[in-house]
Amino acid sequence: MQIQFFGAAQMVTGSKHLLTTPNGVKILLDCGLVQGKMTNKEDMNQHFGFNPMDLDYVILSHAHIDHSGLLPKLVKEGFNGIIFCTPATKSLCEIMLLDSAFIQNSDLKFINKRRRKKGLADLESLYDEQDVYQTLQLMQELDYDQHLKIDKEINLHFTDVGHLIGSAAVHLDISLGNRKKTKITFTGDIGRYKDPILRDPQAFRQCDYLICESTYGDRLHPAEIDAEAELLEIIRHTCVEKKGKLIIPAFSVDRTQEIIYALDKAENEGILPNIKVFVDSPLSIKATQVMRKHAECYREEFVEYVSRDSDPFGFKNLTYISDVNKSKALNNLAEPCIIISASGMAEAGRIKHHIMNNIENPKNTILMVGYATPESLAGKLKNGEKRVRIFGEEFNVKAEVKYLGYYSAHADYNEMINWLKCQNKKKIKEVFLVHGEAETQQSFKEKLEKTGYPKVYIPHTSEVITL
Repeated sequence: MQIQFFGAAQMVTGSKHLLTTPNGVKILLDCGLVQGKMTNKEDMNQHFGFNPMDLDYVILSHAHIDHSGLLPKLVKEGFNGIIFCTPATKSLCEIMLLDSAFIQNSDLKFINKRRRKKGLADLESLYDEQDVYQTLQLMQELDYDQHLKIDKEINLHFTDVGHLIGSAAVHLDISLGNRKKTKITFTGDIGRYKDPILRDPQAFRQCDYLICESTYGDRLHPAEIDAEAELLEIIRHTCVEKKGKLIIPAFSVDRTQEIIYALDKAENEGILPNIKVFVDSPLSIKATQVMRKHAECYREEFVEYVSRDSDPFGFKNLTYISDVNKSKALNNLAEPCIIISASGMAEAGRIKHHIMNNIENPKNTILMVGYATPESLAGKLKNGEKRVRIFGEEFNVKAEVKYLGYYSAHADYNEMINWLKCQNKKKIKEVFLVHGEAETQQSFKEKLEKTGYPKVYIPHTSEVITL
């Protein structure tokens, strides 16, 4: 049996891992878009490194675009097998992949304009809306803890990892003959314990081989604090004391809803300042509607809250904005307010315009609430850069920049190690670290080895490993 790592190998985005069984069945774990400002990003997204028509199955851990974003291209290039995912993941993919198609085709106009100036040929669109719809038709839903024999030699089941609604660890039991089985687990992205909305990551059956994410493998989240109280203090300081705007770049799914939920609770308790709150993201609006439909992903405390407040994502001063003209009008709004907008890394979408229009006013605050790659605009602001480039123009960072690490969706190294306590380390033949920066992975490798994992390996891109 072989596995080849085509993405998220010593990097954070573009998750793609190709498993080939002894009988030649080919299974692709995730099919993610490479994101960020990498020099070879376009080439990595244009070329898979394998023939999509050779694949039998795709198994999708969750709907984030760095895990799902190249599925329509895979279908466009001839894949016609089954894509297994949870029901919530399919619901999210419908809105997120359509949004991705729209953004990519819009961005391509500017990319090709620059390429022509350099004498380079135009790039083709990765995919369009029709490719997305064809992809959705190939998706087969599988509930958590439901075991399915997808092939005569392969059994599949998902367990909840609490990273995103519908996010799952993938468990494959592959028969090798003579009653022997190899058990492989792919973690996808691991969520955090005590998430305000999502369930805690589930324990899982013993595996022989573990493909494990490592995004926060070298760091710990801040000590547990009253994040809602800190958020309210930032709101009070910015909007009441300074009479400025609070700009929050937030991922459209989960992070945005977590913040809205925190504000909804504050409103119900009568402690939220009387200011306007805007969610300026069409995708966030659609994602909120999806989250309302998938209570199977909620933790008990959130279900109990919903029994008392039927709409935890709506309150008096909250306005959702889809219309682009209403979005632009926020730039002229003189009164204090909160603007929550995608994307979380501030690399695309309306949030770049809001940051651009508010970054040089010291009355304002830009609040980071999740992971951002160092080269992204959000990452640069988070790291304290005093001058940043937005839409090709330089801006001085005069607004306050704050970070609330509590809202990160990725487990830190202690949380990941704690989650893995359900495993007998001596029975794991090898751990493969993916989805992390190279230095971060090396740090996490050393931590795992110190806790007793006998063999931890960091694969490089396109590397083939025989299990």
